[in-house]
Amino acid sequence: MLPSEEITSEMRRNAKSVNFGIIYGISAFGLSEQLHIPRKEAQQLIEQYFASYPQIKQYITTCIETATTRGYAESICGRRRYLPDLNSANANLRNFAQRNAVNMPIQASSADMIKIAMINIHKEFEKQSLRSKMILQVHDELIVECPENQAEEVAKIMKTSMESVTQLSVPLKVSVEIGK
Repeated sequence: MLPSEEITSEMRRNAKSVNFGIIYGISAFGLSEQLHIPRKEAQQLIEQYFASYPQIKQYITTCIETATTRGYAESICGRRRYLPDLNSANANLRNFAQRNAVNMPIQASSADMIKIAMINIHKEFEKQSLRSKMILQVHDELIVECPENQAEEVAKIMKTSMESVTQLSVPLKVSVEIGK
């Protein structure tokens, strides 16, 4: 393992891609294409990943079993996606539904959290009479336009609102950047 100061943003991006790819059921072929490595090496990487993180394999299994039993996957706020193909005789349809049973709770919960944070941020801007407005949301990122003299306060509001949007077993960490 490398010390954190030696890890580049490109390394983080690649690790994130591998993480999400494996969690969402990427094949050795898909991973080899993505990383430009031999398929055998990609298969070993997937096997090592699950050996190192058996809880993730258990999470995937639990998501699929729960969704199969219920007939749907559910977000942290209770939004449901019905997945009737989990019981399909067609392996392609069943595998696609299984990937959705794993993907949906993560993606939908992330969307739930960012939407709640946006509402809380907007309310706080109004409460403090700040001349700031959210102008763009991309996945888990928000871009806000504000007068320069409000930037520090806006950054503090955003960080606090996003990190406290819900209580999880791990802390939510948010980084904020200010630019022109």
